[in-house]
Amino acid sequence: MEKLKNDLLLRTIAGEECERPPVWLMRQAGRILPQYRALRAKLSGFKELVETPDLACEVTIQPIDELDVDAAIIFSDILVVPEAMGLTYEMIEKKGPFFPETVNSKAEIDKLIVPDGKSNLDFTIEAIKKTKQELNGRVPLIGFAGAPFTILCYMVEGQGSKTFSKARKLLYAEPELAHKLLQKITDTTIFYLKEQVNAGVNVIQLFDSWAGVLNTNLYLQFCMPYIKQICDAMENIPFTFFAKGASYAYSAFKNLNCETIGLDWTVNVNEVKSIFGNQKVLQGNFDPAQLYSNSENIANATIEMINSFGNSKHIVNLGHGVYPDTPLSGVKTFVNTVKNFRY
Repeated sequence: MEKLKNDLLLRTIAGEECERPPVWLMRQAGRILPQYRALRAKLSGFKELVETPDLACEVTIQPIDELDVDAAIIFSDILVVPEAMGLTYEMIEKKGPFFPETVNSKAEIDKLIVPDGKSNLDFTIEAIKKTKQELNGRVPLIGFAGAPFTILCYMVEGQGSKTFSKARKLLYAEPELAHKLLQKITDTTIFYLKEQVNAGVNVIQLFDSWAGVLNTNLYLQFCMPYIKQICDAMENIPFTFFAKGASYAYSAFKNLNCETIGLDWTVNVNEVKSIFGNQKVLQGNFDPAQLYSNSENIANATIEMINSFGNSKHIVNLGHGVYPDTPLSGVKTFVNTVKNFRY
């Protein structure tokens, strides 16, 4: 077992009584940090950062140096999975991801590959190995992937969308095709996450960013079977599942083979606690927009949130990724408030 200088996150996930909750932020490595912006300005684009292990390692460690958070999360993107399956994406400045080709037919889905062995995901695996070396046990390293439905959204739609109506249309109009695609994404994701575990990550997080566009029936039919497969395949590694906007399905999440459930900022903590009881560690819930407030408000709201969870089975985080133009001072107030808190 690896010896970590700061193992607060792992102790919390294991259900130990801790002196304070751990804190890290989704998207902590990124544009909120001046050192990230300086590095990014020298490069051709976002994908160069993701696909160059030395750079991904450097960017992963920047928030540990700057913010002193309790965990690092490997710098990557959920869309490396469809790319490994044969569907290339571009990252367009100020617009987001774009897929020149999409999948909508059986022939297009059949053409997709499921890597097993040497894959073009090796840059992330190399970045994890380098980061582990550079961190030298300072904090745990989190690995991640996108949940199958969220990946399907981009593969079918070709870009971000408010409604993902084409993806939802596939579920309703051609459910067999949707299941075929979801299974291929699931198999690739399990392969990828196992590679991350072998490379040394301490925790895995699965992001279902677009869960909020579905209703309960669709979610239970097209998401839960695949999320369950992924959770069950990840043995002996702490696992966090975060489905944004999916509080309608929380009662189904109770039975997932994972330790931690991520919460967005719209949910009522007392209601969530009444669903999960003491069965899961809960992570998140702070509104990222609140970090634009003044330091006194941020500190008060942070303490209020920690107290609302009322025990040590809570990992402090935001209810979604930190927004790119968030003032660094607000982020530091948030992190330092947690670090100075004691139960």
